[in-house]
Amino acid sequence: MEYLVKDKKLELKYQPGKGAWTYHIQVPNTKHIVGKWGFMKVAGTIDNYTIESLNLAKLGDQDKLISINSEIRKAINKTGGDTVTVTLYLLTSKEQITKKEILDTFKESGVLKPFKKLTEDEQSAIIEKITAQKSDEKQVKMILKYIEQLNK
Repeated sequence: MEYLVKDKKLELKYQPGKGAWTYHIQVPNTKHIVGKWGFMKVAGTIDNYTIESLNLAKLGDQDKLISINSEIRKAINKTGGDTVTVTLYLLTSKEQITKKEILDTFKESGVLKPFKKLTEDEQSAIIEKITAQKSDEKQVKMILKYIEQLNK
C-alpha cells in the first residue's frame, strides 16, 4: 500500500459555514490525484482513530480535503486549530479495472494468445501499467495501445 501521508502532523482546520467541510484536514501532495467525487477515498488513522473510508474532496488545483465529522472529533478529543497525527492511503476505486477484465478484453480482441506467449514478468508489467492509470479513460487508451501492439 502506498501512503499519501504517514504519521504526519497536520492541522485540523475549522472554517465556519462550510457545512460538512467546516472541520477538515488538507492532505498534502494530493493535488495530482484524479477522480470524481465519491471515487477518491482514503483509509488510515487520525490520532490512532481508524478511518475505513473517507471521501477526498477536490479543491480547485490545491491538495485534497477530508471532512472530519463530530464522531471523529469526539473520539480523538480535538477541535479546529489542533494538530493531529495522520496516516492515510488511497483506497482502490471499486470502478478500478480488474486483471480479469483486461484479459477478457484481450480475448475478445483476439490478442490473448500473443499476450500469453510473453514472459510472466512482461504480462505483469502490462497489467500493472494499465491498472496504474489514474482514470478510466487513460486505462482504456492503455488497453487499446497494448491490443494494437499484440496484434502485430
